[in-house]
Amino acid sequence: MKNYTSMDHFWMPFTANRAFKAAPRIIERAEGIWLYADDGRKILDATGGLWCVNAGHGRQKIADAIAQQAMKLDYSSPFNLGHDIGFEFAERLVKYTPDNLNRVFFTNSGSEAVESALKIALAYQNARGKKGKYRFIGREKAYHGVNFGGISVGGLTPNRKGFGPLLPADHLPHTLDLQRNAFSKGLPEQGIEKADELANLLQFHDPDSIAAVIVEPISGAGGVVLPPIGYLKKLRELCTKHDVLLIFDEVITGWGRLGASFASNRFEVEPDMITSAKGITNGTVPLGAVFVRDEICDTVINAAPEGAIEFFHGYTYSAHPIACAAGLATMDIYDEEGLLERAGGEIGAYWQESLHSLQGEPGIVDVRNYGLIGAVQFAAPDGSLVGPKIMQRCYEKGMSVRAVGDIIAFSPPLIIEKEHIDQIVETLSAIAREMFA
Repeated sequence: MKNYTSMDHFWMPFTANRAFKAAPRIIERAEGIWLYADDGRKILDATGGLWCVNAGHGRQKIADAIAQQAMKLDYSSPFNLGHDIGFEFAERLVKYTPDNLNRVFFTNSGSEAVESALKIALAYQNARGKKGKYRFIGREKAYHGVNFGGISVGGLTPNRKGFGPLLPADHLPHTLDLQRNAFSKGLPEQGIEKADELANLLQFHDPDSIAAVIVEPISGAGGVVLPPIGYLKKLRELCTKHDVLLIFDEVITGWGRLGASFASNRFEVEPDMITSAKGITNGTVPLGAVFVRDEICDTVINAAPEGAIEFFHGYTYSAHPIACAAGLATMDIYDEEGLLERAGGEIGAYWQESLHSLQGEPGIVDVRNYGLIGAVQFAAPDGSLVGPKIMQRCYEKGMSVRAVGDIIAFSPPLIIEKEHIDQIVETLSAIAREMFA
């Protein structure tokens, strides 16, 4: 029920505030794969909230864990004090990470996880006497959050312009190639040579000046841009060869989105750090994490004098007890229901074939997918921007999606069933014919 008289006081993030408040879309509650609007309509959540509600909305197990923890220990400082649930959650989490990433630095979000990973990279280089390694390499179309480090390595121009100067960073070219890879099912076959651009950048700047390379295994907010076959392994080889850290930003690709706990496991490429958030608590309580290779953590800690703080970084809410409780309950659900692997099975195959059935519909110039992530790209004959209009029409037809320019992105809850996928495809097909036929 509405308990406010004005929308003026809430400055909404990443939103056209004037347009939204002229025609607001208000969600009152959520359950399973559904959102319920204030007008009583049922809306299919085809983006899992904001790429985060992997186990579906309204999970009783998580709600109970949050309530119980709030009454037991609602908060305790993470600076020079500890609590059992923080250590328990860290120990649980590394059961899902690659073999050599067994240290966890807790944050409150994906943005903070990226910021922390960049600072860890610098601290590590300093601790081993490589203070000249201070530059970073990101990638075009990448989203690494909105803090200054994240927008420095990020590759989305609107997020960067107007906020400089930024950290010293250069960028790899993105891997989206519609001319050669349009309508690819799974990872595209063409484009591994784009990884060679890393060798060029390393030589241009001198490898001894590069602290780390950071990439999303699959770019999410940049429009669901997939890596060509072999591309990520080539990046790993080049980073190893030139003594540069490799960071995978898995805030979106982690926790079952691709059919494994992490893309690094799915693609068999082990980075030096992984950033995580979103699905780590099913979106219920803000929490992020950086998973760090053991040797990196040990080097930083052992370089400091005995009894001294080794890493001057952290947050008031690092390893918040209630967030950790939500995370542990989320991991239980993932394990009990097999959700981390589900996207790699029958439902993932059905998702792929259903999305690609849209090929040939008017206005659609590409469909791409992997696991339970996907994108449908449109192009208007007159070149005008149509993504926001399609997003609005989807909502009017009972489906919530995310528009990235003219790309409609999908990351549905991992509990999605075939009838929900059918509704997604039928809705997009109807809109394509309505707008472009």
